[in-house]
Amino acid sequence: MLRPCRLLIWQVALRLSYHVVTASLCLGGSDIFASIRENSRTGQLISTLSITGEPGGGAIRLCLTGDNADWFYLEGRSIRLNSSASRVLDREVQGSVLIAELTCYEDDVIQSQYRILVEIVNENDNRPNFLQETIQPFTISELTAVNSVVFTVKAVDADGDMITYIIDQSSRDAWFFRIDLPNTGNIVLDKPLDYETRTHLQVMIWAQEANTVEKFNTSAVLTVIIKDGDDQYPHFLPCTPVSPGVPVCMNPTYTTNITRKQQDAVLQFSPGPIRAEDGDRGINTPLIYSILSGGDKGRFEINNRTGEIRLTRPVNDQQLMANFTLSVMVCQANDRLKYSVASVLIRVLSENMFPPVFNRTTFKGFIIQSSSPASIISTYGNQVLQVQVSDDDFPDGRNPNIHYSLHPPSGLYQVTQGGVLIARTDQLHTFARHILQVVARDEESGEEVSASVDIEVLQRGQPGENTSSSK
Repeated sequence: MLRPCRLLIWQVALRLSYHVVTASLCLGGSDIFASIRENSRTGQLISTLSITGEPGGGAIRLCLTGDNADWFYLEGRSIRLNSSASRVLDREVQGSVLIAELTCYEDDVIQSQYRILVEIVNENDNRPNFLQETIQPFTISELTAVNSVVFTVKAVDADGDMITYIIDQSSRDAWFFRIDLPNTGNIVLDKPLDYETRTHLQVMIWAQEANTVEKFNTSAVLTVIIKDGDDQYPHFLPCTPVSPGVPVCMNPTYTTNITRKQQDAVLQFSPGPIRAEDGDRGINTPLIYSILSGGDKGRFEINNRTGEIRLTRPVNDQQLMANFTLSVMVCQANDRLKYSVASVLIRVLSENMFPPVFNRTTFKGFIIQSSSPASIISTYGNQVLQVQVSDDDFPDGRNPNIHYSLHPPSGLYQVTQGGVLIARTDQLHTFARHILQVVARDEESGEEVSASVDIEVLQRGQPGENTSSSK
């Protein structure tokens, strides 16, 4: 009875021993949870296996499978990183976790399977980058209120780092803007804009990591296009600035001359023509012209679109001389409160029927040489030599618009507007003789007449006697 029982026990023990020996080669392991830093070099140890058997001995076979299995390789009881120079482990590309499975075979029979979960630990290996749509050229009105947010920039960091924004104070137009909340990217207008002074601005913005040691950063140059706003008044041309660098004009006075008989004519002015422009050059609002005063009951009419002034009827014949002063206003067609006023002077001239004439063709005079820097030419009758014209268009024959000059100009003589000749006595030589031509010009009609002046330079003490007849 004992022999069969002992045999049975031995057989059971042998069978159990066989199964323990064969199964234990793949047993003893566990799921693998590990971490590794991105950009780690190839062969970096990830984990050591804890299975019973010795891989590579022929008794068991290990196999890596799963989506990310190619990132690992086996070396004995070790699992290592399978990266290369051309294939770098990048958390921003691969994600935060690598997942695979380790299968243990014995005699081609699966004995056990283990999960492999490897966290990729982030490194600060990326710089911030601006979103392109936030740094494109943008337009703001010159009327934008100071202290308002005019635009917002945004940068992202692939590592998820916090970003702060800084205006580069060395950039050309940095003083126009400020950033009140550095983490928002909101750019605030700090100074008023003026389209008439600047139509474009440029400012450099930096995006910088705020929570890292490296403080990686990047920059972008923003172009700001200023849109013209309706904040300027129209002005007449030509524009003379009230002071250098100030875009405010002093309006000109337009002048012209007419005669008593002139009528139904478009007047030509100096400076001219009468024209104005909108102070907002980028808008150029249509303008309207009108005569505020001085129109003399319709005698002068203005084209409200062109500024052209027309004389509609002649000046009253009883008015020997008259001047008209008109106040001309220009205003914006869309806002009559934006206006400017200029003066228009219209001088009425007597009709020019007679030219100016000298009473002789040649005047004779003398000067005594001396050290005096200047002396007046005298006649041989010991009177001041005065060359003058008469004009029968004037009751007394004196035309106030006559201008006297020497032709050609002389370095030794000059003529006053009263027709008196003055010599530089200290530069004259005794017994010299000079013949000058005096030109009288009517500055209104443009008529000119000339006469000769024959001058002798006498020695001190020599009597000034007329040695030749006058014509």
